[in-house]
Amino acid sequence: MSYEPAERRDGRAPGVETIATAYLAAAGGDAGVALRRAIADALADLGEAERRTRQQDRLISQGYVRAGSRDRFRL
Repeated sequence: MSYEPAERRDGRAPGVETIATAYLAAAGGDAGVALRRAIADALADLGEAERRTRQQDRLISQGYVRAGSRDRFRL
C-alpha cells in the first residue's frame, strides 16, 4: 500500500480527490470500506487532537498555579 505524504513539498496538504483516491485504492475499489476507513482515521485524529489540547490545558494550568504560589511568598 502506497500513501502520499501528509504534506506535499510545497507545504500544502493533499486535496480531497487525492485523499479519496488513496483510500479507494487501499480498499481495493470498495467505496464503502474506503469511506469507513476515512471516517475512522478522521475520528482517531480528532480524538488525538482533543487529547493533546487537554494535556496542554493541564500543563498551562499547572504553570499558572506554580507561578502564583511562588509570587505569594516573595518579599
